[in-house]
Amino acid sequence: MNYGQLGWGKLNRLAQIFRPDSAGNAHTVMLAMDHPYFYGPTTGLEDPRRTITPLVPYADAISPAKGTLEYCLDPLVPTPVILRVTGGNSMTRREELSDEHIITSVEEAVRLNAVGVSVSVYIDTEHQAQTIRSLGKLANECSQCGLLVLGITAVGAKLEPMVKGEGEGSADFDAAKYFAHAGRIIQENGANIVKTYFVDNWEQVRDGIQVPIVIAGGKKIPEREALEFTAQAIAAGAEGVDMGRNIFQSEDPVAMIQAVRSVVHEGRSADDAFVLFNELQGAAG
Repeated sequence: MNYGQLGWGKLNRLAQIFRPDSAGNAHTVMLAMDHPYFYGPTTGLEDPRRTITPLVPYADAISPAKGTLEYCLDPLVPTPVILRVTGGNSMTRREELSDEHIITSVEEAVRLNAVGVSVSVYIDTEHQAQTIRSLGKLANECSQCGLLVLGITAVGAKLEPMVKGEGEGSADFDAAKYFAHAGRIIQENGANIVKTYFVDNWEQVRDGIQVPIVIAGGKKIPEREALEFTAQAIAAGAEGVDMGRNIFQSEDPVAMIQAVRSVVHEGRSADDAFVLFNELQGAAG
């Protein structure tokens, strides 16, 4: 993993998130749980105390927003926190999804003992400059106290159908080129970690970004498919996943996060990990 020219504090915080295997390759399984900041009571996160609490011990890092962190998570749990600090949007006005601002300060993130902050950046939207400025502001402030910045390649309402291969213009949309372009802009404006999507020709994304990359889980898909794209992403050079709905909306969330860990940290194939998922489900039953 490329650590760049970071100071001691950031390096130490990266080491808390990315765990080395026997070969010295560092990977991470982050648990995304910040969805309610714009979804509201997301399925599986209506009460995070029930769903998330048994998952946290298996995560290398968790990424909540401030409300869930303060009211739903045990402060004695040592799992590192990457705090969602941008917002201002909601699914009730989907056409304005890219209109995000800094909501939670870096000082508040320090008070909450976060190892880093997360910020969405919407490239090729009407709010592109606004979200890049938010990233730059957070990067400058986080550098003063050694916090990490996770920059998220976010897509607004206009781009989402094309990324999914749907709607007008999707046939000509080069997803790998877009995510390589967006991820590199996020890196250049101060992010220490880039969160992006796994798409065809993903090597183009990996080749254009030098900071660690974690793969977004995206919408809920069958467990076997989620394990497959996880295995493909790790094999293609991703340093980990930041998965949410494909874990906490699984038939058995605890079995699923252990299966994902087996791919990311143990190098299991998707087939073997799916066998493990089913075995763990049976053991729990």
